[in-house]
Amino acid sequence: MKNVQSTTPSTTPSTTPAAAGSRRYNELKQMLLNRRRELQAQVQDKMRDVRATGEVTKLAEVFDAGESSEADIQEDIELALIQMKSETLSRVDDALTRLEQGTYGNCFDCGEEIAEKRLRALPFAVRCKDCEEARETAEQRERHLAARRGASSLFFDM
Repeated sequence: MKNVQSTTPSTTPSTTPAAAGSRRYNELKQMLLNRRRELQAQVQDKMRDVRATGEVTKLAEVFDAGESSEADIQEDIELALIQMKSETLSRVDDALTRLEQGTYGNCFDCGEEIAEKRLRALPFAVRCKDCEEARETAEQRERHLAARRGASSLFFDM
């Protein structure tokens, strides 16, 4: 009997492209889940702080309009921070959905893969650096043109 060697290459699970993709998927998913937990904790802490501060303010009965105004401003700032964190949390949830669908990490505009360094810094990024810069430049140009149109219309109203 002849010694027959297998013609299929021997690969270990950690070196196949599918395994590398799976490893990247797991790393990205873990990163997003960690970010989600962190944001949820921050939102809950901020909400707890706002409630506690509000109760303390009500108990202390603010004495003058200045103190009342300052307390209102501080509460508005805290609520704005909660809203920002909640919006970021929503973006992370959207990123997790895209990850499950297999579209996470691809630019919405050009379809190219978003650099891993960018995803690590901004895990909910939907555009590559070049497309995001182009979008921001276009928005800035549009705002500038709108401001110029608004300023020039003042002269036509006379």
